[in-house]
Amino acid sequence: MSIFNKIKNIFSKEEEYKEDLNIYEEGLEKTRDEFVSKLSILGVKYTKISDEFYDELEEILISADIGVNTVIKFVDELKSRVKKENIENFEYLKEVIVDELFMIYVSDDILSSKLNIIPSTLNVVLFVGVNGVGKTTSIAKIGNKLIKEGKKVMFIAGDTFRAGAVNQLKEWSDKVGAVFYGDDRTDPSAVIYDGLIKAKEENIDVVLIDTAGRLQNKSNLMKELEKMNKVISEIVPNNPCETLLVIDATTGQNGISQAKSFKEITNITGIILTKLDGTAKGGIVLAIRETVNIPVKFVGLGEKETDLVPFDIEKYIYGLFKEF
Repeated sequence: MSIFNKIKNIFSKEEEYKEDLNIYEEGLEKTRDEFVSKLSILGVKYTKISDEFYDELEEILISADIGVNTVIKFVDELKSRVKKENIENFEYLKEVIVDELFMIYVSDDILSSKLNIIPSTLNVVLFVGVNGVGKTTSIAKIGNKLIKEGKKVMFIAGDTFRAGAVNQLKEWSDKVGAVFYGDDRTDPSAVIYDGLIKAKEENIDVVLIDTAGRLQNKSNLMKELEKMNKVISEIVPNNPCETLLVIDATTGQNGISQAKSFKEITNITGIILTKLDGTAKGGIVLAIRETVNIPVKFVGLGEKETDLVPFDIEKYIYGLFKEF
């Protein structure tokens, strides 16, 4: 049985997955309508698997923002499997295509979308990314989720550069019920230092830190992040426990470039992909994994606070290909 059929069998029988599956199905609708419909037409257009078939398949995958290098590697793997298994039936080939896309992401690794949070101790999560990608909103949504799980959460306003950033984070902290720390100083590391001292005094479980979204001058940003990391590790050893890069899925390949750049200047442990519901190019999930080898931890599949969900490759594959 193919991987995709196994996934379908699991989800079709278990009521507990229904709510999450609905979020994935609705959030991936644009990509599914554009991407899967084109793939389905291939089976009608071609009576046999030919070079022309593979060329058109490549174009469809690239248009879904899976990325040129990833697509070339994928098609080579697919050709090899078709030849080895002597595949001629297109219905079976569709299952093989989904299986191979699944393997691009999994790549023999044990992946987890869970935050590396240790109970009964202070945990620090640093959020990085360029301006406008949804960092502050992501902090609010993740903070809201942690608070509902019974954790005491603090937001620290480490974005001292953008006008209004401190107030915006303060408003979110009030809305979701998080403790807030921020002031009008321009040195983010000084703000983070005092905020973490306060977090220890107040027995906070998880601190979520916002940072400025500058990438134009990489050397300056690297120094700033190094200083922040040093301050964090001095006050809370072995932290930050996570450094999450926030990327706007609608920016496509520009998001991949951002991932490469941030990976060069700091240790990124996971990616938050916002606005995945707003693009027809949801293949960016696979491209990011293949290109920078960093797991996607959360995906934004709607506007509501509950629509930033832990990423699950099986639910993603199901949501994308359920009508394939």
